[in-house]
Amino acid sequence: MPAATYDGAMRTASYLPMVVERDRKQSEFTKAIWDYLDIAVSDDRVALGAKALTKNADLLARIEAQYGVDREVVVAIWGLESAYGTYRGDTDTLSALATLAYDGRRAAFFEVQLVLALEILSDGHVERGALQGSWAGAMGHTQFMPSSWAEFAVDFNGDGRRDIWSDDPADALASTANYLAHWGWTKGQPWGLEVRLPEGFDYDQTTERVKKPVAAWRSLGLVPMAGGPLPDGPEASILLPAGHTGPAFLIFPNFQVIEKYNLADAYVIGIGHLGDRIAGGPPIAAGWPRQWRALTLEERKELQALLVAQGLDTGGVDGRVGPRTIAAVKAWQKDRGLVPDGYPSPDVLEALR
Repeated sequence: MPAATYDGAMRTASYLPMVVERDRKQSEFTKAIWDYLDIAVSDDRVALGAKALTKNADLLARIEAQYGVDREVVVAIWGLESAYGTYRGDTDTLSALATLAYDGRRAAFFEVQLVLALEILSDGHVERGALQGSWAGAMGHTQFMPSSWAEFAVDFNGDGRRDIWSDDPADALASTANYLAHWGWTKGQPWGLEVRLPEGFDYDQTTERVKKPVAAWRSLGLVPMAGGPLPDGPEASILLPAGHTGPAFLIFPNFQVIEKYNLADAYVIGIGHLGDRIAGGPPIAAGWPRQWRALTLEERKELQALLVAQGLDTGGVDGRVGPRTIAAVKAWQKDRGLVPDGYPSPDVLEALR
C-alpha cells in the first residue's frame, strides 16, 4: 500500500466516542432474545423480504445456482444487516476501525481490519467518501468486515470491481453466498426447526454438545411444532434459547454456518427464522418467558463468579455465556432438583445469591 494512500486517507479519519459506547452494548448479547426477534423478524421485515425476493428473483436464482446457498438465507442476511440495502450505515469506516484499534479491547483484530480497508481504497474498489458502514467497520449491503471482503467478495456483475457499497446489490449478495458456501452451507437443509419435546424429556440433552441422528431424536418423541415428521438429515442438536419454558429448536449444521457471520444465538435464530418466514413459513409457535429480562454484563459475571465459588467450571468470569457456563448452570440446577435447561435467568441468579 503506497504511503500516500495511508497519509491521504487517515488525514480525514477521527476518533469516534460513540463507537466505543456501541461496542459495549451489542443488542444480540444485551437484549432478551424475544425482544431481539420482535425487531429482527418483524412483520414489516418479513413483508419487505418477500418483496426483495421477488424483485431480485433472477439475480438470486443465478447466485443460488452458482454457490449452492438457498436464496432465502441470503435475503435474510441482507434484511437484517441493512434493511435490504436501504440503510448500509453512514459511519466513516476508517474512523470506526481506527477508533476500535485505539480503544484496545480487540486492538489486534481492528488494526488488521484498518489495514485491509486501506488496501481496498488503494486498489480502487471504492472512493474514499463512499467507504462507509456500521459503527463497527462492517460495510455494504450485507455488512462485510474488510477481512471478509478480502477473502470472500466477488465481482458478480462483471464490472471489474468487488463493489459491495453501491446501490446494485449483486456483488454483495453473491459475496454473502460465497461466504456461506465456504463455511459449508448445505442447500435444502434447514438451519433448524421448532420442535415439541415429549413429557419427561431428559433436559441434559439440550445442548449443542449433544448431537444425535435425526432418527434418534424422532425415536425419543420429538415432533415439529408445525406438524408432519422431522426431516431427514445429518446429526442435530436441541437448543433452548430461553430455557425449558420457551421454544425448543432442533438445529442442524447450517446453524453453525450462520454462526460464522455472528456467534450470538439470537442472531442465528433471527437469520434462520427470517429466511423461513420470507419463504412463507409460520411464526414461532411456543411462547417466550417474557416475564424475565436479559441479565446485564455485570450480572452475568456475578452469576459466573457464584457458580465458580461452588466449584463449577464456567470457562471464566467474563460475562460471556458459552457452553461451559450453560453446563455449569445445568449442573447447579440438577443438584437442586430443578429442570436442567442451563438457562441463566434472573431467577437462577437470585437463587445463587
